[in-house]
Amino acid sequence: MPPLRSRRAAPLAVVILITLVMLFSPGSTVPSGPPNSDKITHLLMFAALAYAARFAGFGVTAVIVWAGLYAAVSEVLQGLLPIHRSASVWDWVADVVGVAIGLVIFRAWQAGRRRPTPGGRVEER
Repeated sequence: MPPLRSRRAAPLAVVILITLVMLFSPGSTVPSGPPNSDKITHLLMFAALAYAARFAGFGVTAVIVWAGLYAAVSEVLQGLLPIHRSASVWDWVADVVGVAIGLVIFRAWQAGRRRPTPGGRVEER
């Protein structure tokens, strides 16, 4: 892997580590909030995952498939492992919406980095 690409993968590794801790911490350690506020947390985690994966150089399809599977497997494991967490289809939906939002934000960031030159060519900032 070229040096630039490996440096770009570091944020993804950090985000994956954070999501693993957040998704698989025992239920007794998870702070409570207003009803369904955990959906916002799921959405933000998976938006960050999608953005970081695109930043690392993964294609859109790969991010959608990988993050969707990660979300589904994490929900199933939360229901099966003895960590006093429950599986939720709505958490998975929030995860998938987060992936979509992360991809849109990355696309907007990319578009903002390009600007047309007077000759019509696109120049990177």
